[in-house]
Amino acid sequence: MGGMHTDVIERVLSITGAQALGRTTVLQSLWSGYGEIVRLELKDGAHKSVVLKHIKLPETATHPRGWNTGLSHQRKIRSYQVEACWYKEYADQCDSDCTVADCLAVDVLNNETVLVLTDLDAVGFPRRKERVGMDDIRACLSWLASFHATFLGSSCEGLWECGTYWHLDTRPDELAALDDTALQQAAPLIDQTLRQCRYQTLVHGDAKLANFCFSADSSAVKVAAVDFQYVGKGCGMKDVAYFIGSCLGEDDCEALESTLLDWYFEALMQCVIDKHASVDSSELEAEWRELYAVAWADFHRFLKGWSPGHWKINSYSEKLTWRVIDSLPT
Repeated sequence: MGGMHTDVIERVLSITGAQALGRTTVLQSLWSGYGEIVRLELKDGAHKSVVLKHIKLPETATHPRGWNTGLSHQRKIRSYQVEACWYKEYADQCDSDCTVADCLAVDVLNNETVLVLTDLDAVGFPRRKERVGMDDIRACLSWLASFHATFLGSSCEGLWECGTYWHLDTRPDELAALDDTALQQAAPLIDQTLRQCRYQTLVHGDAKLANFCFSADSSAVKVAAVDFQYVGKGCGMKDVAYFIGSCLGEDDCEALESTLLDWYFEALMQCVIDKHASVDSSELEAEWRELYAVAWADFHRFLKGWSPGHWKINSYSEKLTWRVIDSLPT
């Protein structure tokens, strides 16, 4: 099982009350060889299965796109510390409208970290999707709205001071590699505009389609989310723009922009009224709607420096980004 220590296995048995392990299944190898995610079937315990996120830091870091710098390695180490903190200190604030796995244990052993999580498949979210319909997209946007409302004004202690894996401070290599001079020069102002917005929340930070788990019931779709390595403070539009770009092509992104934002804000307003009665929800919506294009441009900046030939670099992204650059103060 990927060289997992027997004391890790014993710990799992202890916290779940299981008598023995059944089948183990590797669900995913972690980025750049930093470990794996494993489903453990359990015998005679409180849980029929759990999911382990087993992080084992390599001696030397290799990166699929060549970004194997010390900065990349340190960012990755920090991301696992953030995820452990998220599950220990924040995750229990999520209700059934923004479902996440329950964390049963967080253990740190030498250069290894093990998160023991409830198995979302076993609690009603067994489906993963590469293609989605409008009901699926709406369910994910509703999850994000509930998440953003839940953590509106939250502390980010122990998390990223600026959430998302692409934020400017952690991506100097990609900024230097960017051959779009206008965007390169505008990048600090784009970042500053997002950081200085009045209404801050916690953002998931990697809210792509692959990180949502779907309910089995296709007539009333619900979702749960995984992978909180890049959760931190930010404008909710960073998650929304990134999610929409993760599951739609450029024509649909453009054609459906108003519809999708309306869906998100309808859900957000209801959640904010329920959870933060003192917040002016219409003021929040006005501010964040203006920042949708800015958030899109922020990710576009990263993508053009990281992988200039990426399929997401398209005319819609360029159009939004130029609109933002033209609107920035000179």
